[in-house]
Amino acid sequence: MKLYTVALAPNPTKVMLYIAERDTLGPPLPIEQITVNTLKGRHREPEHLARNPFGTLPVLEYQDGAFLRESLTIINYLAEKFPEGALLTGSPEARAQARDLERIIEFKIANPIAEYVHVKASPVGYPPNPERAAAIEDALQKPLDFLEGLLGDARPFLGGEAVSVADFTLAAAFQFLRFIKVDLIGERPLLRAWDARYRARDAVQSVLKW
Repeated sequence: MKLYTVALAPNPTKVMLYIAERDTLGPPLPIEQITVNTLKGRHREPEHLARNPFGTLPVLEYQDGAFLRESLTIINYLAEKFPEGALLTGSPEARAQARDLERIIEFKIANPIAEYVHVKASPVGYPPNPERAAAIEDALQKPLDFLEGLLGDARPFLGGEAVSVADFTLAAAFQFLRFIKVDLIGERPLLRAWDARYRARDAVQSVLKW
């Protein structure tokens, strides 16, 4: 299989973190990672549009030539296709809690951060919008406070004792912020400690560049 990806972008980074953690904790996944240079516009060229008409990344290509085009779908597929070493374990309730947390982070933090970066200092040249950036900063406070509260029981990772897709999603979003030299964690020492602790992992350092 082939994963078409690009460094820095949150959704590709989330999948790359999943693969890196799986490769560290269990049998390596048989995936070739191929960079599509978005800064040079390669994602808009016919070769990539044939894989994904929306021009986005990541894209996973099956051995038979079919494609998956959404990051969480790719992660869920890999978990089912290669269950040995899968990260999502435990009771149905525990797995549901893990999925729920990841969705909260995706919709209430990661997606707003992605928009924030582009209206603040877009790496691909979108015009700045200070008013929208300020509104996003304000909206992020409640979900970031929610995560600070979760970490109050001394859990090492967002979901508890083991890494999960929630960690990958938030770490990918925070990297996007660091690229434009912005820190929105604020006075949240537990969340700041999580950020430093998670980024120190060997698997993570192989993926995160900022």
